[in-house]
Amino acid sequence: MDAVKSVYSNYANFNGRARRSEYWFYVLFYMIAYTVLFTVERAIGGYGILAGLFALANIIPMLAAAVRRLHDTGKSGWWVLISLVPLVGFIVLLIFYVKDSDPGANAYGANPKGVESGATVTG
Repeated sequence: MDAVKSVYSNYANFNGRARRSEYWFYVLFYMIAYTVLFTVERAIGGYGILAGLFALANIIPMLAAAVRRLHDTGKSGWWVLISLVPLVGFIVLLIFYVKDSDPGANAYGANPKGVESGATVTG
């Protein structure tokens, strides 16, 4: 739940870095909420307008989280535009989104994990 709060508290912040957990928990929340809204509305005879409004309201937070996730892997936020290339763009972005954070600080800020370059994590 903290990951979802973090995304919404950084609603339009395209600077900095976002950990994998922050990005993927937000995506999970988004998919569940959208599916529930759409299903409930269709069950009561609606046309999915609430789900559409939810999706529209989440365009900016989704883009901001995606850009911060790319920053965490050392990539420019402009890489999100590769999604416009059919199939290949999705695969490339998926690889970037599941990739581990760059150790230590990079051009986009300090590591949100707090791990310095060359350090090992135990536990």
